Amino acid sequence: MPELRKDPVVGRWVIVATERAARPKDFKHPAPAEQKVGECPFCRGKEEHTYEELYALRDDGNPSNWRVKVVRNKTPFLAPSGELWRKGKGLYDLINAVGAHEIVVETPEHIGSMADLDRDQIERVIYTYVQRIKQYKEDKHLKYMMIFKNSGWEAGGGRVLHTRSQVIGTPVNMKRVKEELENAKRYFDYHDRCLFCDVIRQERELNERVVSENKDMIAICPFASRFPYEVWIFPKRHSCDFYMVDDDERRSLAGILKDVLGRLKVLLNDPPYNYVIHTAPFRRNTHKKYWTTIEDDYHWHLEITPRLTKVAGFEWGTGFYICTTAPENAAKFLKEVEAGA
Repeated sequence: MPELRKDPVVGRWVIVATERAARPKDFKHPAPAEQKVGECPFCRGKEEHTYEELYALRDDGNPSNWRVKVVRNKTPFLAPSGELWRKGKGLYDLINAVGAHEIVVETPEHIGSMADLDRDQIERVIYTYVQRIKQYKEDKHLKYMMIFKNSGWEAGGGRVLHTRSQVIGTPVNMKRVKEELENAKRYFDYHDRCLFCDVIRQERELNERVVSENKDMIAICPFASRFPYEVWIFPKRHSCDFYMVDDDERRSLAGILKDVLGRLKVLLNDPPYNYVIHTAPFRRNTHKKYWTTIEDDYHWHLEITPRLTKVAGFEWGTGFYICTTAPENAAKFLKEVEAGA
C-alpha cells in the first residue's frame, strides 16, 4: 500500500508508491551520444571558446596547465556588476538582478561524468567551490551562494558532454533555503538539538537507508525521498557553512561523492541528475536576534536527485511528489553495487 511520508526538513509530504516497487532496470537510462573531443569548448586548448577566466588551479605558471577552471557564464542569470537597487511598484517588489553566475570546469580532459574523475580531482573541484564562496563572502550585494550541477540533457546539462558545475550568487535568499532554515530553527527551539544531527544519528542506528559512510561523511536515501534513488550527503561534524570544511572533510566528501555517483552510474547506466549544496546564507545583518542560532540549528548538506521520472500535473498542483522506489529499497540496491565500480 502507498505511504504518505513527511519530510522533517521542510515539512513536505511525499507519496511513496510502494505497490509499484520500481527496480533499477525500470530506470535504465540510454547511453548518451558520443561527442568528438575537438568540438568541446571546455577542453584544454579551447580556452578561446569560453568567457574570461575568473579562477584556476594550476600546477605551474603555464596558462594551459590548469586542473580546474572557473569562467564567467556566457548567458548569466544575474549581472556581474552594477549597483543593487530595490523598489516597489504597487504591491510588487523589484530588485535588479545583480549577482554572480560562473561555470566550474571540473577537468581539462574530455570526461562527461564526474563519477569518472579520480578522488583527487573531485577534491580539487570541492576546493574550488570553497574558494569561490570565500571570494564573494564580503560582497555586500550577495546574500546566498548556490553550488549546483546539472548532469545530462534531462537535468539541464546541455549537449556538451564535459563535466562541469555552476556557482550562482544572489541578492536574496532562496525560498527552499528559507523553508529549511525556518524548520530547522523551530526544531532547535523545541528540542535544543540540530534536526540534521538527529537525522544522521537515527539513520545510522536504523541502517535502513544508509548508502555509504566514511570517517567524516554519511550518504543516505532520505526518508521522504522526492525522487527514486535520491541521495543526501551530510558531514558528521555539525557545521552550517559548507565553506568551513577542513582538509580531512574535503577529502572525505570527495571520496563519498565519487562512491555515490559511481554507484548511481553503474546501477542506472549513468542517469541524468542534479546536485545542490545546501549551505547557510551569508550573515552580515546586525539586527537584534537576526540569525542568532543558525550556527547551532542548521547543517549544510549535498542533495543528489537523479532525473528518472517527470514532475507532472499532480506534483505541480499539490506540491506533493510521487516516488516510485521506496528509499529503503533504493539504498539496498545502491549498496549492492560493488564499491569503486
